[in-house]
Amino acid sequence: MSSIPREMNAIVIRKFGGIDVLEPAHLPVPSVGPGQVLVKVAFASVASWDPFVREGGFAQVFGHAPNFPYIIGSDGSGTIAAVGIGVTQFAVGDQVYSMGMGHYAEYIVLDAQAVSPVPKGLPLDQAGAMPSIALTALVGLAKELQVQSGRTIVISGASGDTGQVAVQLAKLLGARVLAIASGEDGVALARELGADAAIDGKTADIAAAVEQFAPGGVDAALALVGGASLDATIAGVRKGGHVAYPLGVMPEPEPRPDVHLQRYDLTNYNENPAIAQPAMRQLNNLIQSTSFQVKIAQIFPLNQAAAAHQAVSARRVGKILLSTG
Repeated sequence: MSSIPREMNAIVIRKFGGIDVLEPAHLPVPSVGPGQVLVKVAFASVASWDPFVREGGFAQVFGHAPNFPYIIGSDGSGTIAAVGIGVTQFAVGDQVYSMGMGHYAEYIVLDAQAVSPVPKGLPLDQAGAMPSIALTALVGLAKELQVQSGRTIVISGASGDTGQVAVQLAKLLGARVLAIASGEDGVALARELGADAAIDGKTADIAAAVEQFAPGGVDAALALVGGASLDATIAGVRKGGHVAYPLGVMPEPEPRPDVHLQRYDLTNYNENPAIAQPAMRQLNNLIQSTSFQVKIAQIFPLNQAAAAHQAVSARRVGKILLSTG
């Protein structure tokens, strides 16, 4: 414990608002309680929903009123700096990725069940970009759609943060994947990540592409973006097929009577580490020692969180991260 400083750098908000409310601060390093770990954060994910959290939308929708000053950032990666009483699965020095609000800081205390070992072969920055988007993709594919070998699936938003992970996980689960991406660079990324076919959802004829990929319709669709392309995607699902989409996809798709349409919510996974832990173990088992990757668009220093929020709101291919190093 002697090597752990008393204070740490963090980015806090003292009120909800625009990027100007993101403020550097010096705060006490949190102490570790029973069943907890202290993680020295290396990389914090800047998620697409972080501006929504910063502006107060998350608190309004879910009724979570924070105590200010408040540290945002729902996931990241780093190294175990200390373990609490009863924690036996981690030791000081272990590299981990983690979920829980408060990652825009040099240190974070978390329930040990909210932390997982970094899979072998995955760089620490990519691990920091992965937790929430990978869990969103895996729950949609494995739990809601029950994707398995030989199934055909369309993934809309395939070049987005969650989509790039979903393409790879669907392939690891044995599916044939049609990726609907955005832009030439997004299509190229989807193909690089293993999609059997990839099209630009803004310019291609989605209905024709689906028919060519799976005459008679695909078995399932994972919808990560809303709008006209999603409607066309759902139209290409066979009768009795399945469509799943996470909470937050807007506008929500219109139901189709002969297709099973399921919205899923990851709030319980984020708030209850015991529920998330089996999914995180499955994730590690799938990607262990494979060519799995998370494309990183840009890494900002922690004190440039405002610039990172501007970048995450712009069109890009790849994740945005903050680095504490």
